[in-house]
Amino acid sequence: MTILVINSGSSSLKFQVIDSENEEVLAKGVCERIGIDGRFTYRTRTGISLKEAVPMKNHTQAVHTLLDTLADPEKGVIKDFREIDVIGHRLVHGGEKFTGSVVITDEVTQAMTECNDLAPLHNPANLVGVEACRKLMPDTLMVGVFDTAFNQTMEPKAFLYGLPYRYYERHRIRRYGFHGISHKYVSRRAAEFMGQDPGRVKTIVCHLGNGASICAVKYGQVVDNSMGFTPLEGLVMGTRCGDVDPGALEFLAKKENLDFAQVLDILNQESGVLGISKNFSSDFRELKDAEIKYNDQAALAREIFAYRVAKYVGSYAAAMNGVDNIVFTAGVGENDFDIRMEICSYLEYLGITIDEVKNRDEAEAFRISDGMSRVNVLVIKTNEELEIAREAAEVARMYH
Repeated sequence: MTILVINSGSSSLKFQVIDSENEEVLAKGVCERIGIDGRFTYRTRTGISLKEAVPMKNHTQAVHTLLDTLADPEKGVIKDFREIDVIGHRLVHGGEKFTGSVVITDEVTQAMTECNDLAPLHNPANLVGVEACRKLMPDTLMVGVFDTAFNQTMEPKAFLYGLPYRYYERHRIRRYGFHGISHKYVSRRAAEFMGQDPGRVKTIVCHLGNGASICAVKYGQVVDNSMGFTPLEGLVMGTRCGDVDPGALEFLAKKENLDFAQVLDILNQESGVLGISKNFSSDFRELKDAEIKYNDQAALAREIFAYRVAKYVGSYAAAMNGVDNIVFTAGVGENDFDIRMEICSYLEYLGITIDEVKNRDEAEAFRISDGMSRVNVLVIKTNEELEIAREAAEVARMYH
């Protein structure tokens, strides 16, 4: 099957074309600044590459641009857009309605719309991408792959807040957890890499990027995830604060005369390592360079980040009553060997010992723990697009 994977944001649309037989990426790219001035970037496996300004008033025009390019006689990878068998859409929030990937129908888009207030930044943008594809390719099967679905195996003891139960009954206020597509891919890839049965191991996945979350996967099912009702809970992140006492927010709002929208803006956009480093940067590479030059705030930001990760890993080892694999993934997890070292320095009580030479490796998947370590510590490149393509192919096979 030829699968088009779409990840639609409010002003961008990332895409990949994947052959589900050999899992090869035929082409990939991104439409950026949709509705502004339009930028189109495109690359094929044969080395054709484009970077150009293309006016795209809306997402429908963006999808039009990418379909025209994919089917272009010189630059394309297919003869005609009808060669695309399935479109897999990344959808952020499925609430409790979706525990797996589904064929997108009118009922599904309606149910997604009902989840809009759970993810006001992401869901409407995802749906715009879906509508654009449905308009241009009405006969092509479309599959929705939810970022929350993998986390739906969490039990009430893990997902409920200590709030009056009526708010869960009325409004479904609970912890949902995010980055599920990445956590699913990485936890399974780790088991495959180690020659383990995913249904028999306990794995903690540390998805550490600008957005960061930790997931406890026991015997192939999620037990807990550090993100909550929104992606704001949990770790200190690039610009998000992570766990914070709500009482402190009321105090801050009164002192600074802020309304709730302003407080949320601070928590989402101005906090995390950016805020701790006194607005130096939300980019961990820039913080690392600054730390070397004795920037104390940059060093503090990285130290707090590593400390929070280690605390969550420890609590998830307790939640699963043990751990076999700890896996680092995403931008920071895959590339920042110093952060990995610092996090693991807190975990020696688990019997973890790191090989400093292996920790500096660079590969799609590698092990950084040494032969004496009681827990396998791995680094695995995440591949959400491939996971979406796999899910889409599986749903399509069951559908036909």
